[in-house]
Amino acid sequence: MKRFIIGVAALVVADCIVPACAADLNYGQPAPYAPYAYSQPYGLYNWGGPYVGANLGYGWGEVGGSLTNPSGFIAGVQAGYNFQNGPWVFGLEGDIQASGADNTVSPWKYTNPWFGTIRGRGGYAFNNILLYGTAGLAFGELRAETIGQSETHTNAGWTVGVGGEVGLTQNWSAKIEYLHVDLSSSRFAITGGANDFSSNVVRVGVNYHFW
Repeated sequence: MKRFIIGVAALVVADCIVPACAADLNYGQPAPYAPYAYSQPYGLYNWGGPYVGANLGYGWGEVGGSLTNPSGFIAGVQAGYNFQNGPWVFGLEGDIQASGADNTVSPWKYTNPWFGTIRGRGGYAFNNILLYGTAGLAFGELRAETIGQSETHTNAGWTVGVGGEVGLTQNWSAKIEYLHVDLSSSRFAITGGANDFSSNVVRVGVNYHFW
């Protein structure tokens, strides 16, 4: 009988002690708060804000009303601003390019010394990978030359393209982009006709983002 009473008492004491100890453990307590990388909820990359960068590429051109196809390397700088709402990213970007595009079909030589664009951008971000489309205004110079004569016209037109950008670090990203640039035609006195310039451009670049 004594053994039975002692056993029951031991069970009662154990039943009181175990819950008290368990209450001291941190079961179910939330983890301490840690700021997410790149200042985006759930650790997502932040594409919003201003940025500047540089690019390098190549353009395959064509002059309307001529057999010449001015093509060559391009290099330039760009700047823009992005707005982000969840995975959707919208923004505005402008760039200016120096171009080595030229071609000669005797007796004519055509060159495109420079061009620039002002474009809207819109895309979808998979965390630090952004895929986007872009379109807007294009402007640039077309120069025609023949024996002892030259003539230059600066025209405005349009551009459209697609691209992809990858966030490398909190502030740096790299991109690859395709643009079709089309400048409106002008009547050249030395050719006696209207000539325009269009180009298919592929370029790579880097951007620095100011968070």
